[in-house]
Amino acid sequence: MSDRPPKVIPAGADNLLDTVRRKAARKLRAQRAGSQGWLGLGMAGLIGWSVAVPTLVGALAGLWLDRHHPGRHSWTLTLLVTGLILGAVNAGRWLAQQDQAITAESKGDDE
Repeated sequence: MSDRPPKVIPAGADNLLDTVRRKAARKLRAQRAGSQGWLGLGMAGLIGWSVAVPTLVGALAGLWLDRHHPGRHSWTLTLLVTGLILGAVNAGRWLAQQDQAITAESKGDDE
């Protein structure tokens, strides 16, 4: 027989093993999702467009108003800044929503 002492499994080892398994599974899912192409670049483009489109629409509407209804203040500048702010708020809300979804998935994996 062997002179080695029997293996002692520390308390909480099963919990540690389950945690490692869940994190490994989450990492594999993330790798599979990331291997679907240019997804990250597409998301960055989506954020850029969500800011650029309202800004351009505001600028074009402002140009039209300045030509047809001139006044003391520039409609172009006012509506351009308004479009920029609306686009940034929209992009921020979308990013917060995505972060919340990722956090919820991560917490679901840790349980």
